[in-house]
Amino acid sequence: MNDLTPGTWTLDPSHTSASFAVRHAGISKARGQFTDVEGTLEVGEGGENLSFTTTLKTESLTTSNEDRDNHLRSGDFFDAEAFPEITFSSTEVKGDTLVGDLTIRDTTKPVTLDFSYEGAATDPFGTYRAGFTGETTISRKEFGLTWNAALEAGGVLISDEVKISIEAEFTAPTAA
Repeated sequence: MNDLTPGTWTLDPSHTSASFAVRHAGISKARGQFTDVEGTLEVGEGGENLSFTTTLKTESLTTSNEDRDNHLRSGDFFDAEAFPEITFSSTEVKGDTLVGDLTIRDTTKPVTLDFSYEGAATDPFGTYRAGFTGETTISRKEFGLTWNAALEAGGVLISDEVKISIEAEFTAPTAA
C-alpha cells in the first residue's frame, strides 16, 4: 500500500457498498444495504498505519421491500429514530485483517474483518482513488437486535448470524 498518499482520504459514498445478509426462515437469505455512508481513511507515511472510520445512517437502510425496511428501522431492530447511526472505527490493521469497534444501538463490540486492499488508480477526471473490501459475520443479538418469530415447523424466522460486506472507495487528500 505504499502507493497511498499520506493524509486523510474521504469515503466516496457513490462507489461504496455497505451491505448485509441474514438467513430468513431457514431457507433463503434476506439482503440489504445502507445507502447513506460517510467515512475516512487515515494513511501514514509509506502507506503504513492505516486507520478507518465509517458511519452508516440507519434511516438509509434498504432491502427493496418497504414493509421490511420500515420494520428494520423500527424499535424491533435498528430503532433509527433513537439510534440514527452505526459506526465503525478501526483499532488495528494486520495484513489481511482489519480489527475495530462496531457500534449498533449504543452497543460497541470488537469485530474482525477479512480485509483486502484492491489497489489505487487515477480516474479519468484526475482523482486518485483507492479501493478496499471487507467481510465479517456478527451476532445480531450481541448488539440488541433480538426480535424474532418462531416458525411452525420449528426454528426461527431470522438467524442470529449476519454477514456484513463492505466495498469501499476512498479519494485521496487534495493538495492545499
